[in-house]
Amino acid sequence: MRMAAIYARVSSEQQREENTIASQAASLIEFAKKHDLEVPQEWVFEDEGYSGATLERPGLERARDLAAEGQIQVVLAYAPDRLSRKYAYQILLIEELARHGVETTVCEAPQGDSAEDHLLVQFQGMIAEYERAQILERSRRGKRHRAHSGEVSVLSGAPYGYRYIPQNRSGAGRLQRV
Repeated sequence: MRMAAIYARVSSEQQREENTIASQAASLIEFAKKHDLEVPQEWVFEDEGYSGATLERPGLERARDLAAEGQIQVVLAYAPDRLSRKYAYQILLIEELARHGVETTVCEAPQGDSAEDHLLVQFQGMIAEYERAQILERSRRGKRHRAHSGEVSVLSGAPYGYRYIPQNRSGAGRLQRV
């Protein structure tokens, strides 16, 4: 039986609240069983609240370390965008793992080795990157609109001499001079 590690990731608070990381891990554990892969519980790596736009994630780094140490033969991920939201990073990770003799398997992707299967996985990676760019643009546009409307951003913190009063039923948050 081949040894595998599972990698699951969610980035948003909504995904965390909906427990989607647990559903990813459960699907991957079931996938591993069906494909005769052994996954020790301590090799189920979950990164909650980490963006797929960076490779600096504790769970991902531990999976990469296991690969470099030769302890695993397979890394399982639910979808390509769980590895990364940047297509170039997806390829970088897959190639890095392959150099260590580790296969990267995405359970929500074609399992074949044909040119068409590889093309579909590449398309999924590019679409994930496009989706991330759309999310960033929508967020930027929304923040800009709120700023033009005079709403206060809690993310930037209150300026010196002011404190932030959170929103209540009557409306948006506001700044109050101290």
